[in-house]
Amino acid sequence: MNRRFRMLIATLFVAGLMATGFNSCKKDYLNVDEYIYDLTNIDSVFANQDKLLTYINGIALYLPDEDKLWTSSWAPFQGASDENFTSWNDARHAGIKFMVGEITPFAANTYFNNYATWYKGINKANTVINRIDECKTLSLTTKRQFLGEMYFFKGYFMYLLVQQYGPAVLPDDKGLGLDADGMALSKERSSYDDCVRYITQNMEQAYDYLPDTQEALSDVYRPTKGAALATMSRVLLTAASPLFNGNQSYAGWTRTDGTPFISQTKDNNKWGAAAAAAKRIMDTGVYELYTYPVSSDTDPLAYNVPTATYPNGAGGIDPYRSYKYTFIGEVPANNNPEVIWCTRVNPTAGDSPLWLSSPAQLNGGNGLNITQDLVDAYKMKDGFDINSSSAVFPYPGVNDVYQPIGTTKNISDVQLVSNTAKMYNNREARFYATIGFNHSYWKGTSYTGSGAFKNVEVTYYSNGTAAPTVNFPNDYNHTGYTCIKYNHPVDNMQQTGSIMNKIFPIFRYAEVLLSYAEALNELNGSYTDPKLGITVSRDLNQIKSAFNRIRFRAGLPGLSAAELSSQESLRNAIKLERKVEFALEGRRYHDLRRWLDAPDAYSKPVVGMNVKATSSQRERFFTRTTISNLLTTRVWSFKNYFWPIPKNSMDKNSKLVQNPSW
Repeated sequence: MNRRFRMLIATLFVAGLMATGFNSCKKDYLNVDEYIYDLTNIDSVFANQDKLLTYINGIALYLPDEDKLWTSSWAPFQGASDENFTSWNDARHAGIKFMVGEITPFAANTYFNNYATWYKGINKANTVINRIDECKTLSLTTKRQFLGEMYFFKGYFMYLLVQQYGPAVLPDDKGLGLDADGMALSKERSSYDDCVRYITQNMEQAYDYLPDTQEALSDVYRPTKGAALATMSRVLLTAASPLFNGNQSYAGWTRTDGTPFISQTKDNNKWGAAAAAAKRIMDTGVYELYTYPVSSDTDPLAYNVPTATYPNGAGGIDPYRSYKYTFIGEVPANNNPEVIWCTRVNPTAGDSPLWLSSPAQLNGGNGLNITQDLVDAYKMKDGFDINSSSAVFPYPGVNDVYQPIGTTKNISDVQLVSNTAKMYNNREARFYATIGFNHSYWKGTSYTGSGAFKNVEVTYYSNGTAAPTVNFPNDYNHTGYTCIKYNHPVDNMQQTGSIMNKIFPIFRYAEVLLSYAEALNELNGSYTDPKLGITVSRDLNQIKSAFNRIRFRAGLPGLSAAELSSQESLRNAIKLERKVEFALEGRRYHDLRRWLDAPDAYSKPVVGMNVKATSSQRERFFTRTTISNLLTTRVWSFKNYFWPIPKNSMDKNSKLVQNPSW
């Protein structure tokens, strides 16, 4: 089922309806939805509240499961990111096909074909908005909630369309009929800026109706005012970015009336609008970064990290737990002030990040490979880059990187075993929260059997504990790194019921803070939003205040004088911070696109450790090695900025033009 909205309208159902309607499987929902489609008279949908509730719940099914980043994923974006690659190029891991050049408009009929689906969602939301007054049994409170959610659906589905396919066809708000997919009328695509206006207008209407927060744990997947604002913030930041703001590469791509699909005029005020949108969320006072109090096993702060109480410094918090606990189910979403909107993580073994990252010994797929480029982006614990580290916490030289630290070291919930290589010692907290490396210690404490399936020292040598098995020779890690961002210490796939319930944050407050800092840095002069009355400017103190909350929460020093010395140096610092803070959350691919940094990022060779080395060849293993095979043959070209519109959707609309170079 669509997990985010499994409790979409639970509070409005009687207990019996909750039991039969919201605990059934996705197929059951689809059967109900098909029944609605088969009705000869749509009037019956609005005859009573129960039928309308069923219809509305069907719209939520069109929302993607955004926690599925790699396996059976809803979109190619994480699988196609420069952060990683999967060990297989198959239908369940099709994101990799985008980067190895196997996607065509015909292939888009099969892979990640969301085009018609999201238009159906918009059309059905319009149907509810236009006819909700016909349902006479709705209370005013229920009606307002439903209207807010319908406007949110409209804006969010359009955001998803634009994110994947670029400028979209703007549908008729009057609706096209009960079962239309939005392509029934032959209509041109609108400009990107018009699509942005469509999204923000619908989100503003949603904002007027939606509640400030969802207090009950069962309701945290339902949209709120904050979710509407966060969608606008992300969309406006993207619209201000180089890909969509005066990008001359698309000068010849126009509508029949000559209007460019992507504006050819660079408008710096778009950065102002993005900054104001982020500031609007900050000013609500509802959200803050999650922090966990300092504990006896908290790693001591480095000598140069401010010890003032957070957020004025990193004092009083545990940086590792403050970052990690949002992703592993340790804190309920309704008690986490950082989570603006989320979905529930699917614990199904074959689809979860835990399955993909876990070695075969722990009943996992052993198929998620993180690149050395991402690993090297994490700083030393005193905030210095590994290539210019300090004398206090030096990054080891080539003759020392492979040497073991020689003693067991505990950092919050992490145990560094004595065999841990020095290249992984004294790194920032987010490194240990995110990256699984050779000789990582996987606890899996929920396992109660007699086998050696918990407290495992995972090694990626060719004869290590994560080596491929005879039956599955291709199931091995290619780089010596995997993602543990979503792994709880109790998680163990060797037995049923041993995986912590988790949420996946679609929007979290960290994104708002870094978006605000980025937009202010790019702004020339000042900007006053004509509707909100919010005035913003390139104020370094404002940038530092927002940015340093991220750094201090990670247990690092704030922005340095060198980073603040110019717009370019600050831009580079913000880009790097986003790379690390949002690592493996599905955002990196979009950041590279909007910054126009993708050609450079994908031209780099894929580097990792030498996993062909045996455990007796330690130095050889810990040697940076270029990985050249069919899984790492990255192909970035101009067409990759957008996913192709599926051929079957193109055939339905004679006025629909394909994305450039497809």
